[in-house]
Amino acid sequence: MNKISIVSPCYNEEKNLETLYTEVKNQFEKNLTNYKYEHIFIDNCSTDNSVSILKSLAANDSNVKVILNSRNFGHIRSPVHALFQASGDAIILLVSDLQDPPELLPELIRKWEDGNSIVVTVKKESEESAIMFAIRGLYYNLINKISETKLVKNFTGFGLYDKKVIEMLKLFDDPYPYLRGQIFKVGFKHDQVFYVQPKRKRGITSNNFYSLYDMAMLGICSHSKVPLRVFTISGFLLAAISLSVSVIYLIYKLIFWDSFQLGLAPLIIGVFFLSSIQLFSIGIIGEYIGLILTKVTKEPLVIEEERLNF
Repeated sequence: MNKISIVSPCYNEEKNLETLYTEVKNQFEKNLTNYKYEHIFIDNCSTDNSVSILKSLAANDSNVKVILNSRNFGHIRSPVHALFQASGDAIILLVSDLQDPPELLPELIRKWEDGNSIVVTVKKESEESAIMFAIRGLYYNLINKISETKLVKNFTGFGLYDKKVIEMLKLFDDPYPYLRGQIFKVGFKHDQVFYVQPKRKRGITSNNFYSLYDMAMLGICSHSKVPLRVFTISGFLLAAISLSVSVIYLIYKLIFWDSFQLGLAPLIIGVFFLSSIQLFSIGIIGEYIGLILTKVTKEPLVIEEERLNF
C-alpha cells in the first residue's frame, strides 16, 4: 500500500488547523482508502495557540506529525524543510489557511497514478482581491518571459511531488530555495489541476508587502540574468548617447560661440536621469549579491525545537 505525505506549513493558524486536519482525514477515510498517509505540520514559531492545538492532534492521532521550529524561519525555508522530512511515496504541499482546497487531493493522486511525477495546481480564478490577482498575473508573465526555466503561471507551490522529485530537490542544497522554480528545474513529466482559490475565511494572512517582494525578487534572481544584462546594455547605450550629445553641444557651441547658451536645464535633467538609473542598477545588483551571500552561507533551512510522532 502506497503512502501519501501531506505537508502543511503554519504560522498563527489556530482557527484553521483542526478544520484542515479533519478535512484531510475525511478525504483518506472516504475517497483514498487504499492509501496510508501522514500529515506533517511544521509550525514556524506561532505566537497564538497553534502549538497546543498541534500537540493535541498529535497525541490523539499517530498519523499527525509535528515539527516545531526554534524561531520563525520565514515562509520560504520552512515548507521545504518539511517536504524533506516526509516519508511518503508522494508528497503533497497543502498550506494551513484552507485556501488550498483539500478536496483536490484525490485528483492530484489520480494524476500521479497516471504517471506524472509532478502535479501542480493552477489558480484559474481567485476570490481574493482582483487587484492583487492581476498584479500576481503580471509578475508571472514577467518572470516567464525572462526566466531560463519555463515556469507555470499562478502556481504557488500547492501540488503533488513524487519522492524521486524531492530527492532531486535535496541535491540543490539551497538554504533559501525558490520551490516554485526548482520544481521545474528538476524536470520529469508533470500535469496541472485547475481550481478557484477560495477567500480566507478565518485568521489573518502573514503575507505583507515585504514577504511578497522577497518572494518575487527571489524568483527573478534565481531564474534569470536578464535584469543584469539589461542594465549592462543600457549602460553602453546611455554612454553612447551621452557622448553623442556632448559632441553635438561642443560643435554647436564652437559654431555659435556668442549666441548659444547651454543653460542649466539640460544639465539638471541629465544628472537626475543618470543618477536614478545608477541607483536602480545598484539596487538590482544588490539583490543578486544578497542572494549569492544567502546561498554561500550554507545555513540550515530551519532549526527544530521539537518534533512529535516521527
